[in-house]
Amino acid sequence: MGVSAYAIGLFVFLLGANGVRNLVGLPAYFVLAGVFVAVGIVLFVRLRPESFRWYRLPAPLYWFLTLAVLSIAWSAYRFESLLGVLAQLGTTAVAVVIAYVLSWQELLRTLGTALRYLIGLSFLFELWVAVVVRQPLMPWWLEQPEGKTLKLLFWSRDLLFSGGPIQGVIASSVLFGFLGLLALIVWGVQLRAGLVRPASGWFWVVVALGTLLLTRSATVWVALAAVLVALGFALWARRRPPERRRPLYLTGATLIVIALAAVIFARDFLFGLLGKSSDLTGRGETWAKVWELVTERPWFGWGWVSYWPTWVKPFEGLDTKAGLPVPSAHNAWLDVWFQLGIVGVLVFAPLVVLTLWRTWFRAVDRPRRGPGPALPYATSALWPWLVMVALVVQSLTESRLLIEGGWLLLVILAVKTRFDYQVPSQDTEPTKLPWRRVPIPRG
Repeated sequence: MGVSAYAIGLFVFLLGANGVRNLVGLPAYFVLAGVFVAVGIVLFVRLRPESFRWYRLPAPLYWFLTLAVLSIAWSAYRFESLLGVLAQLGTTAVAVVIAYVLSWQELLRTLGTALRYLIGLSFLFELWVAVVVRQPLMPWWLEQPEGKTLKLLFWSRDLLFSGGPIQGVIASSVLFGFLGLLALIVWGVQLRAGLVRPASGWFWVVVALGTLLLTRSATVWVALAAVLVALGFALWARRRPPERRRPLYLTGATLIVIALAAVIFARDFLFGLLGKSSDLTGRGETWAKVWELVTERPWFGWGWVSYWPTWVKPFEGLDTKAGLPVPSAHNAWLDVWFQLGIVGVLVFAPLVVLTLWRTWFRAVDRPRRGPGPALPYATSALWPWLVMVALVVQSLTESRLLIEGGWLLLVILAVKTRFDYQVPSQDTEPTKLPWRRVPIPRG
């Protein structure tokens, strides 16, 4: 019970980090972060997972973290790099703890519960603002500036009854929308697997869809489309033995090439359909400015820092949007190149690609128990693959994969797929629907 409560609290804390900071303020947020790391280490020491071995952690994770630590030596902002590296190591530590102390089913359950808290509280928060406050709301620790307030400063813009885009407790429609996508994946899998009762399951799936509609994030809709395609390919692969999957992989490669060509040659038309400009609401300008800095230090970068410290060079005055300094490159891969150079990209890419690859085979491999016939597929084997696809697509327009909840999920999946090879069967899913239980074969 204590481990589950810790995991739920950790997911809420890091996936909803923006909202937590708005609620408690920045100093208290750092204190809470330290508490979560300390408690995680204590839990790990007390439970001492038998399967834990240092060498079982993914090698690219070691490479990336080692490079981040070493980058303090050549960083253009050493103190900020030190803080950024400590935050990265702390997030990695709690992710490793969660990966080892929770089973796959417990991980799915606690993540689903955390998302219910975050999204449920977000809608209650927006409803309170709309009914009681009845005007845009600033975080309590920020003073209302004179004149026109920048919309990015508002915790909520009181748009629930106007059809959005709502921000929830997350204070960002894009990030809140992405939580809705994660929730749709997790809650949809739980519903289909019978891990929740139908009435409750359908209610939360509708809430997740409502989140996508009311946040109105074009980039999240693109990620949703990618997730649906990934789901279709996984279901297709499940119907074919491994030796007959070549057409599937050729089709997938063709779709990727077509998508890249469409983005390069028809981006004005495509983004226009999504209500976005061809530079994705100013991201193109940000990327161009970051690229200029990349070319100055192409091999090892400017030093790791994760979130940009916008009060020091070269971040100070680098780019602004709606009157506020931009805190990231809005592209995880470009951010890694900027901070750790091409060497950083070369160690980060294997971490992502190999994790994506392992989650794919976990989703489509036939579950077996011994030399007997294959067992029925488990629906719950799909969610790591779908979450990784969502994270990778998000990484093209946001840098969240490198920090907080994005890094937490990436490391959890990277670590757990590295040491826990068992592919679940339908009879291992603790369904709440007795008529859907599959008898465990004997002998």
